[in-house]
Amino acid sequence: MEFTEKEIGSEAARLHSKMGTLGWNLQNCQVIAPLTLEINLLKKEKNAVILAHSYQTPDIIYGVADFTGDSYGLSKQAAQTKADVIVFSGVKFMAETAKLLNPNKKVYAPSMDAGCSLADDITADDVRKLKAKHPGAPVVCYVNTTAEVKAESDVCCTSANAKKIIGGMKEKEIIFVPDEFMAINIARETGKKIIAWRSSCVVHKDFDGRKIDAIRKEFPGVKVLTHSECPPLVAEASDMMGGTTDMEKYVAKSDAPSFMLVTECGLSDRLRSEHPKKEFIGMCSLCPYMKKNSLALILDVLREGKKENEIKIPEGVAVKARKSLEKMFELSS
Repeated sequence: MEFTEKEIGSEAARLHSKMGTLGWNLQNCQVIAPLTLEINLLKKEKNAVILAHSYQTPDIIYGVADFTGDSYGLSKQAAQTKADVIVFSGVKFMAETAKLLNPNKKVYAPSMDAGCSLADDITADDVRKLKAKHPGAPVVCYVNTTAEVKAESDVCCTSANAKKIIGGMKEKEIIFVPDEFMAINIARETGKKIIAWRSSCVVHKDFDGRKIDAIRKEFPGVKVLTHSECPPLVAEASDMMGGTTDMEKYVAKSDAPSFMLVTECGLSDRLRSEHPKKEFIGMCSLCPYMKKNSLALILDVLREGKKENEIKIPEGVAVKARKSLEKMFELSS
């Protein structure tokens, strides 16, 4: 599509107003303006919606996303959307979740290489073996799993609602897959006996609690917010542990002078843009999978409706997996 200098200038100014605090100058914004303009026009033309996880890059979040948030919030948006087409700019299991909740809509992942270390570390057969070894123990699966694993689980959860769901279950012994650190953190907070799978997030597993002590000495009054995928010693050393939306709400309400978000760097960037008067201190890590998406890939999907990027789930798997998601909404409402 061709755009006038005035259209590009206006779009660049809009982008710069959102991303200027993150180091994007007006020239950078002018470069991507034709992409964001075309994507936003195609969304209207095709009745499409773009869901973007908070770990996406600023050009996606502020340029083209209709909704931004964590896995739980975006799952709710996916369940409620009136759009005919969903483009999920996150990782593949998130796009699968959107498809499970919208079986009659077209759902696309901009990059089919955007996987997840947790989702890749467990199979449906692994879950079946766990259930055989621990008969009677319900299976709670973290949303960072494939549709096949969700189909073998009793209920799905996210970092935002895991504590509520597991804490509210009547059983004292629960199978939780696949994040070992989250299992330990939730067990500590709920008092439940949790049978955990041994896997961890490539982004969160290497954070070190000793760095938190050093940051507290250098920045008195800093609030440390930790993702529940972090190692237990890091979670215990923080002021708050939870999901990305929990962190967003904490920052919005707190009058602390500074914050350290122990999670993927995209969230720090987003909150730095949205709260320019608040200070954010670095201790983040980049997700190699989340960063595989781009404006160019999103544009390709919307232009061409690329079949290789469309999410397909076998009906037998989808029916069972959908039940675990529906149970999640029921227990977390």
